Amino acid sequence: MAAGTGRVLPLLAVAAALAAALLYTAPFSKSLGGEGCSLLPHGHFWIASQRVVALGRVGPAAVEVKEGLINAIAVGDYRSFVLRRPLVDYGDAVIMPGLIDVHAHLDEPGREEWEGFSTGTRAAAAGGITTLVDMPLNSFPSTVSEETLKLKVDAARDKLYVDVGFWGGLVPENALNPSKLESLLNAGVLGLKSFMCPSGINDFPMTNSTHIEEGLVTLAKYKRPLLIHAERIPDVSSDEELDGELDPRSYATYLKSRTPAWEESAVRDLNRAMKDTEVGGRSEGAHLHIVHLSDSKTTLDLLKDAKHSGAKVTIETCPHYLAFSAEEVPDGDTRFKCSPPIRDAANKENLWEALLDGHIDMLSSDHSPSTPDLKLMEEGNFMKAWGGISSLQFVLPVTWSHGKKYGITLNQLASWWSEKPAELAGQKNKGSILPGYHADIVVWKPEAQFHLDDTHAVYHKHRNISAYLGKELSGKVLSTFVRGNLVFAEGKHAGAACGATILAK
Repeated sequence: MAAGTGRVLPLLAVAAALAAALLYTAPFSKSLGGEGCSLLPHGHFWIASQRVVALGRVGPAAVEVKEGLINAIAVGDYRSFVLRRPLVDYGDAVIMPGLIDVHAHLDEPGREEWEGFSTGTRAAAAGGITTLVDMPLNSFPSTVSEETLKLKVDAARDKLYVDVGFWGGLVPENALNPSKLESLLNAGVLGLKSFMCPSGINDFPMTNSTHIEEGLVTLAKYKRPLLIHAERIPDVSSDEELDGELDPRSYATYLKSRTPAWEESAVRDLNRAMKDTEVGGRSEGAHLHIVHLSDSKTTLDLLKDAKHSGAKVTIETCPHYLAFSAEEVPDGDTRFKCSPPIRDAANKENLWEALLDGHIDMLSSDHSPSTPDLKLMEEGNFMKAWGGISSLQFVLPVTWSHGKKYGITLNQLASWWSEKPAELAGQKNKGSILPGYHADIVVWKPEAQFHLDDTHAVYHKHRNISAYLGKELSGKVLSTFVRGNLVFAEGKHAGAACGATILAK
């Protein structure tokens, strides 16, 4: 490493002071978005710490960022040399790839009062997430055509603090019409999403196995995934479990109304579709991705068998299934309602085991907010309240806080939240700290503890509907870089929203 005239800088308390200390560096590259896109408005700099998650290791390193990309990685004691450019020294904080959340509902256009691109991506940036893939519902209209995708892209303009891609919807209207699906895929969606049960959104009806099998044939040509909400009402009703006078405020009532049999039934119904993705199958080249797996028993066993047989199947679960158990959900606290439900403590332990063993591939937030009135928090009726966990800003500390007891590593965290999601979304230049990749980076302190109380800044549209409020967590996000732009640091966002929309080509 050649010596130069640069200097090593400590991590400063606020981003403004950080920027002022680096004014002598090269001018900010216009290719990064222009003035105001970054709290560190410079196109070429280094960041370093004693714990950099890169190249399959965790240790001292310095990362060179140049015009939005990672240009080089210097492994070893970066304090022993002087770099040509200023070095932002983060001490013993962790530097790792920014999180990629492949399952978030930003609800715009049409339902901005639930969430929106500006509030959602501000929350993402504050949580160390650098890329989101937006679900085709609960916005209005749902993203099921080339025209409705354009509405999404237009609505996102000048509002994104992180990069955002889009899933399209597989619905009965387009599932059996290859030209309609190809039009949507050619317009740039990263893949498709379907529901095997009612979605709760009128213009996003459920699909059956025939719709899914035919949709996969089209997807195979594009080598993009089909994400499945795998719950199906079983052919044999479980209504007998709901006899007697049942209290709708009781979480046990809701849990009985949506049993693991729903997930099992859906996956059994997907058997032929999964076989079609095997080598030589009619949809070889596509793959099925099971979102938010909750049942860690029979449903998971069926999926493991399909993988073992050669099916192209991946699985995600969510932090709320790993952090909470049914036994601790207070009656009437509808902030915890989601679909599939949060199940019992034994199920949670099994999910952790499957994640650690690699049977579950990745994590996502399934950030699914709504307005407070739809959560019916005063009434506390689990059977009528809108389902969904509001979590986007908290997934990194939640995963770390609850994973520590299982001995999770920083490399595992990067795999679950960055590398594997990048693969699913087809983002070959994201998900790792490697030369040539986007400089999408989160800097955080795993040991820093905080109480998520009323004084903690929350950037979601509606802070009071999150089930994580009141919890003690470990893992404070210090800085978030998106393509080299410092978009969040020490509680402050960049002055302009310069995230990019990601469209498949």
